[in-house]
Amino acid sequence: MKKTVSLLAMTAAAATLSAGTAAAQDGPSIATVVKIAGIQWFNRMEEGVNQYAADTGANAFQVGPAQADPQQQVALIEDMIAQGVDALAVVPMSPEALEPVLARAMEAGIAVVTHEAASQQNTAYDIEAFVNEDFGANLMEQLATCMGGEGEYAVFVGSLTSQTHNQWVDGAIAYQEANYPNMTLVGDKNETFDDAEQAYTKAQEVLRAFPNVKGMQGSASTDVAGIGLAIEERGMEDATCVFGTSLPSIAGQYIETGAVDGIGFWDPSVAGYAMNKVAQMVIDGEEVTDGMDLGLPGYENVTLDGKVIYGQAWVNVNADNMAEYPF
Repeated sequence: MKKTVSLLAMTAAAATLSAGTAAAQDGPSIATVVKIAGIQWFNRMEEGVNQYAADTGANAFQVGPAQADPQQQVALIEDMIAQGVDALAVVPMSPEALEPVLARAMEAGIAVVTHEAASQQNTAYDIEAFVNEDFGANLMEQLATCMGGEGEYAVFVGSLTSQTHNQWVDGAIAYQEANYPNMTLVGDKNETFDDAEQAYTKAQEVLRAFPNVKGMQGSASTDVAGIGLAIEERGMEDATCVFGTSLPSIAGQYIETGAVDGIGFWDPSVAGYAMNKVAQMVIDGEEVTDGMDLGLPGYENVTLDGKVIYGQAWVNVNADNMAEYPF
């Protein structure tokens, strides 16, 4: 079993960082463990991790499993513990599934910082780009405006166990119910496993089951791309409204055609940098305080709620301003 775990970690690490680059660093070793390797969102996050390494001399690197699978992520973290890293910066696929392994990491004296996991117990700090329910309400306000405040809509999450995705969707639904009573949620949360093809398939299922649906809200960065393709194939760009969390590099072609109407996001590279910076603070015995300036865009005046650090880092993008965000 140990050999399998090591091979998995080596495969993911090879996809994200060369061993020579990691070895060239002299500072503490900080492993950023993301949900899945190779997608644009986490490729962008790796830019921030690498920038932190370049700026500080830390041995900061990123790994992720080949599939969005909590158990594969657990295996990678086990391997990082075995390698004796100084800190872990983790974006959990399932916070609950990671509690035992993160507990073992902390017991081994490894500093743990998480992102997109406000309920995580075995962490020194969890960093959130914003209050997640507020971000979901922000997406819903745009969806509702596009839909004229009425009609059927569906929601998508990368995983039913992904805390932030569910917070965004739950915040959106609560906002809709309070402010747009003539809108109706149809079906259950559609689970896409952070896979555009799965999102495409789920969107087709929604369109077949609910032919009057006017709106869809995605959560995984790949959701709106899959939804947008389904909308394009049916020629429904003008009849539907699609909003969700994504990046221009992922959803841009569908924003240009109108199959996707808008996206919201925070810059994953800044989040990756922030996780590593806070991990270094934990290693050094420094505390994060309410109102602290982390020296990063969107994190100049953070709010501290227990272990959770909240920034104010979201941006809304549509066809009018997409060129301002070339990633």
